[in-house]
Amino acid sequence: MIAIYKRELKAFFSSPAGYIYIAMFVAASGFCFSMFTLLAGAESSITSYFTVELFIAAFMTPLLTMKSFSEERKQKTEQLLMTAPVTLPGMVAAKFLASYTMFGIAFLITCLNLPVSLNYLSEANLFRYNAVCALGGAVALFLVGGAFIAIGVFVSSLTENQIVSGSVTVVVLALLLLISFLNTYIGFAPLRAVFSWVSIYTRFANFSSGYFDFAALLYYISIMGVCMFLTVRVYEKRRWA
Repeated sequence: MIAIYKRELKAFFSSPAGYIYIAMFVAASGFCFSMFTLLAGAESSITSYFTVELFIAAFMTPLLTMKSFSEERKQKTEQLLMTAPVTLPGMVAAKFLASYTMFGIAFLITCLNLPVSLNYLSEANLFRYNAVCALGGAVALFLVGGAFIAIGVFVSSLTENQIVSGSVTVVVLALLLLISFLNTYIGFAPLRAVFSWVSIYTRFANFSSGYFDFAALLYYISIMGVCMFLTVRVYEKRRWA
C-alpha cells in the first residue's frame, strides 16, 4: 500500500498536473477570499467564503481523481496492480490517500488566509463568532474534500476514459450540492426531506454558520467508506471476470 501511495504521489509532482492543481485551487480560493472578506468591508463573511470554497472544491476535485484508475485501464497496467502483493482495499486506499494528500496540501495553503481575515475583526463577539465559523468551515471542507475524492475515485474505476470520468464526477458532485435547491419546486414533503438529507450543501451550511453538526461529519465519513467499498467491489469483480 505504501509503495502505491508513494508512486501515486510522485506522479503528481513529477508532472505539471499536481502543481497546476495546487496553483489553480490556491488562486481561485485567494480571489474568493479577497472578494468576500478583505474587500467586502463591513459585509465581510467567512460563511460566504467557505460556501464558495465548497463549489471550487467540487469542480476541481475531478482533476485529481479522473485518472486514478482510468489511466491504469487505458495503459493496460491495472493487471499489475491487481497482482501486486497488496490487498485490493490497500490498493484503493493508496489511490484515495494520494489524491487526498494533494487536496490537503492545497487546502492547508488556503487556510493561511484565515488568520489575516480574523485579524481585522476588533470586536470580541464578532471575532469569536467568525473564528468558530472559520474552524467549522475548515473542518467540514476538509472532510467534504475526502468525500468528493472518494466519489471521484469510484467513478474513475468504472471507465478507462479520463474525460468521461472527470465529467461524470462533476455531474455527480453538482447534483449532491444542488439537490436541496430543488425543494423550492417540490410539494411532496417526504421527497423534500430525502433531498435535504442527501444534500452535501445543506449539511455543510451548518458548519460554515458556526454550528458543529456531528451527524454531518458521520455522513461525510460514510460517503468515503461506501465509495471506497464500492471501488473495491468493482475490482474484485474484475479480478475474477
